Amino acid sequence: MTALYVFLAGGAGVLARYGISSAFHGDALPWATVAINVAGSFLLGILLVVSGDWISTQLRVTIGVGFLGGFTTFSTFSNQAWVDIEAGEPMRAFVYIAVSVMLGLLAAAAGFYLARALD
Repeated sequence: MTALYVFLAGGAGVLARYGISSAFHGDALPWATVAINVAGSFLLGILLVVSGDWISTQLRVTIGVGFLGGFTTFSTFSNQAWVDIEAGEPMRAFVYIAVSVMLGLLAAAAGFYLARALD
């Protein structure tokens, strides 16, 4: 049953990512991906720390692997950076990569600390 929940939640995560990304076209697309990945990092940080009193193992897997796995996207991140490099914009690619990684790490840490403080 968990596999079905992960499958359905993954679809919901993909649809959420699609909806957010579709709202921003052109030059704004990489920053929508940054926002999605940062939000996903933050939520996964919380999910990894929250105790079993708050959330079942099945729900943790469903949200973490399913929804957040579908919602966040490393492939889009990587390809957008490469598209910028190919377009002769290596500095834009560097800033995009640096900001994504730094904000992702900070969001993950914030999620961990917030969940620990509430636990």
